[in-house]
Amino acid sequence: MARVTIEDCLNFVENRYELVHLTVKRTRQLFRGADRLVQCKNNEVVTALREIASGKVRFHIQRTPVSDGAAEPNPTLTQ
Repeated sequence: MARVTIEDCLNFVENRYELVHLTVKRTRQLFRGADRLVQCKNNEVVTALREIASGKVRFHIQRTPVSDGAAEPNPTLTQ
């Protein structure tokens, strides 16, 4: 993959807002020493975008019960 575009990443997320949150979360993990899921020599932000564009990093929405019986979404990162 020569360049990562937003359109490449939007195939795997719902919208740009979700893309920003997913990228930030994954970038922080990479800064803290997480293993890279794609081979590249780019900085952590571009690496996070490449991982999203390749489909290796996604949000997993878990529903957590609330006291009134309704479920509240709790997004977590899955690899």
